[in-house]
Amino acid sequence: MAPVLPLVLPLQLRIRLAQGIWLLSWLLALAGGLTILCSGHLLGQLWPLGTFLAPSCPFPALARVALPAGAVALGTGLVGAGASRASLDAARYPPWRGVLGPLLVAGTAGGGGLLLLALGLALGLPGSLSTGLEEGLGTALAHYKDTEVPGHCHTKRLIDELQLRHHCCGRHGYKDWFGVQWVSSRYLDPNDQDVTDRIQSNVEGLYLTDGVPFSCCNPHSPRPCLQSQLLDPHAHLIFDPRQPNLNLWAQGCHGVLLGYLQGLASTLGSILAVTFLLQVLVLLGLRYLQTALEGLGGVIDGEGDTQGYLLPGGLKDMLKTAWLHGGVAHKPAPEEAAPEKAPPEEVLPEA
Repeated sequence: MAPVLPLVLPLQLRIRLAQGIWLLSWLLALAGGLTILCSGHLLGQLWPLGTFLAPSCPFPALARVALPAGAVALGTGLVGAGASRASLDAARYPPWRGVLGPLLVAGTAGGGGLLLLALGLALGLPGSLSTGLEEGLGTALAHYKDTEVPGHCHTKRLIDELQLRHHCCGRHGYKDWFGVQWVSSRYLDPNDQDVTDRIQSNVEGLYLTDGVPFSCCNPHSPRPCLQSQLLDPHAHLIFDPRQPNLNLWAQGCHGVLLGYLQGLASTLGSILAVTFLLQVLVLLGLRYLQTALEGLGGVIDGEGDTQGYLLPGGLKDMLKTAWLHGGVAHKPAPEEAAPEKAPPEEVLPEA
């Protein structure tokens, strides 16, 4: 059987191959470490921001897959660096001969598969992020007032922190607060006629106002923040409702979070692409080095040229061998079975 992609490796080329794999393995370990850091950072950011994502949004799966992929790449790089360095010394290489086989299998099937899956998620999942934020932010704004409802008692604090930290207001703008009741019912006086009129005028029985929470206020404003009666041009002196950005954050939280999270996903995707490329190069180099040294009995400076390859035979030959070893070919069909030999006839002696 002819080997797949054979490569003749003289002594100097074998040494350079081992040195190159050593360098690439350390680069792979570095890339794997960066993948772990970036995916861990993304997970840390999604921990508080998960409130503003729809439960059905698959975006968090990117960080969960990239984290183990980075760990496998880090391990592959460290083991590959040790194996390639040991291959330069005939006395140190024998213990590594039993490690390279499992490393190549685990690195190809596990590490390569996880990296490829994470890279695909980094390319595909950011497109679903907009819909997840649209639904999640709408639900969060609706529960802003539910400070005493189990499961939503922290929503107000999280939204206030979001708007103050990311300099945003509402889902797409400050007017989104006009369509939800953001004031808790325990602060409303049921004997106040204005409160009663506002609740009765709404189909859902909500207390709606043309105001916003304090976290929408821009501290860099040259004048005190105006939070209430924003649609009334006569309620405040020297206030132009057409320029609310003088007092309130102009951007909605949907656009701010979308750009922020997509930026993190783009950075992680770039690192995953580099890590995957290094993983492929290291595994290919280790395979050629392993097969070349096996032909020399594990001695890199053996005399003469040797041949490295990816597979000992073609795919067709490998499948044929596996089929034969499976015993199928050794069980002929009944109609093809050779007929049994008849017993020899007795020869009678002549009279």
